[in-house]
Order: sequence, then C-alpha cells, then structure tokens
Amino acid sequence: MVTAGLVVAALAAVLHVYIWTMESLTWTSPRTRATFGTTPEEAETTRLLAYNQGFYNLFLAVVSGIGIAAVFMGHRDVGAALVFAGVGSMAAAAVVLLISARDKARAAVTQGLFPVIALVLLIIGLAS
Repeated sequence: MVTAGLVVAALAAVLHVYIWTMESLTWTSPRTRATFGTTPEEAETTRLLAYNQGFYNLFLAVVSGIGIAAVFMGHRDVGAALVFAGVGSMAAAAVVLLISARDKARAAVTQGLFPVIALVLLIIGLAS
C-alpha cells in the first residue's frame, strides 16, 4: 500500500508541476486562458498573482517528490512526513477551491483526487 500511495503521490506531484507550468509560464497563452476561462485582459491583470500561485504548486510538488525519494532511500518517517505535508496541502487547497468557488468543482476534483487517494493509501499502508 505504501508503494501504491507513493506512486499516486508522484502523479499528484506531476499534475502540480503541470499546473505550475500553466500558471507561471503560459498564463496568457490562448490554451491556458481557455483552461482557466479567462479573457486576454483578465489574464494580463492576474498574471503576477497566477505566477506566484504557480510556484506554490511547484513547491508542493517538490516537497512531495523529496518525500517520495526519502522513503525509497530508507528514511521512511521523514519521507512520509514530507509526502503528507505536500499532498495534504494539495488536498486542502482543493477543498478550499471547492468551498470558495462551486463553479470550479471540476478543477477542485482534478487537483485533489490524486492527493486524497495518496493520503488514504499511505495512511492504510503505514498503519499496517
């Protein structure tokens, strides 16, 4: 179960790197604007906010990745703590998005599903 949880945590991390790419690197591009439903004017106005938010997503992915590596290198407790911090924050952010913007439910589920599954698998795996 721990290995399955780490694999799903890795998928969550990869997704958050992709989100970082959209928010921090391609925010004003037509494809990213279509994904987030913004006009060119809105994208330009929110560019710096999205840039900053994107880095939050990147840092959560990095923390999760370091935790995964630590577990595989035999540092189970430290690695698990880092993975829980990373994917737990991802899951919490998805809940905040769902509560604050019901029209973004699909995005909340997309960004939160892998983290929640990883948390459940890791809790079950580490408890046994």
